[in-house]
Amino acid sequence: MVIGGSVSDTDGSALLRRRIGRKLAALRKEIGMSQEKSAALLQRSPATIHRIEAGDHRVKFRDIEVKAMCELYEASPEDRAELLALAAETRTSGASAWWHDYTNTRLPSWFGLFVRLESGAERIRKYEPESVPGLLQTREYAREVTGVPHGLINSQEVERQVDFRMERQRLLASPRPPHLSVVLSEAVIRRAVGGPKIMAAQLQHLLDVTRSPSVRLRVLPFEAGVHGGMTSAFTILEFPAIPGTSEPLEPPLVYVDSLTGALYLDKPTEVAAYNLAWDDVTSRALDETSSRTFITATMEAFTRG
Repeated sequence: MVIGGSVSDTDGSALLRRRIGRKLAALRKEIGMSQEKSAALLQRSPATIHRIEAGDHRVKFRDIEVKAMCELYEASPEDRAELLALAAETRTSGASAWWHDYTNTRLPSWFGLFVRLESGAERIRKYEPESVPGLLQTREYAREVTGVPHGLINSQEVERQVDFRMERQRLLASPRPPHLSVVLSEAVIRRAVGGPKIMAAQLQHLLDVTRSPSVRLRVLPFEAGVHGGMTSAFTILEFPAIPGTSEPLEPPLVYVDSLTGALYLDKPTEVAAYNLAWDDVTSRALDETSSRTFITATMEAFTRG
């Protein structure tokens, strides 16, 4: 079921198809090849190449065709692997590509897409009302929040997901990390996840990681009252431009998850609504210096406790 959306079952893999199409178009443009020349060399019509790059729902991304285009466009091994993985997902996502069931004990199959989008983003903005976001968690904190509600997944799966989360954090130490801006509700800072010792270490980690120029963190205090982020946590991803153009590789994307599903929103009106929510939250949050002071004082209180 799609809540508050207008995506039909047949449009479930639209995001994946558009991602593949934009990536192929970017590779073609990087080597200075026109759609017409590409069509001639691939023995396809120009209209077909246009549909592929537009992510048209009629296009079936078969491995043999993706490989041929990757070879023609001189794609790197990394780009080739990404495109083949995305093509495979278009054949399995189906109707659940927007609200994805992941109540089994495996990492959700759709999450690979989010990780690829996250790793390719130029700017990431996150509002979190309940917990520290995964990119900023310590291992001990991650273990505590991944293990609830008890009985949903077993202890071995908890450890596997925690390992996966720690691996994701390498993104922030990459040569060109995304600009990460995070606003945390005061509740996130005060909630003693795992007890005072684990929480004090988590808060110290926040202070450490936000010394990086690419990471900004602010706290939304309780006294802010009603604010634009009260409906849910959300993440806004923005992407770099295609080389030589002002066109982004992907349009801005909003990601919202829950205990049993995840929602991708890329319609301009949807992204605009969350931009308004972000602006409202940041207008009410403490500045970065005051946020660090608040986190430090709370950490010291946990340490004394």
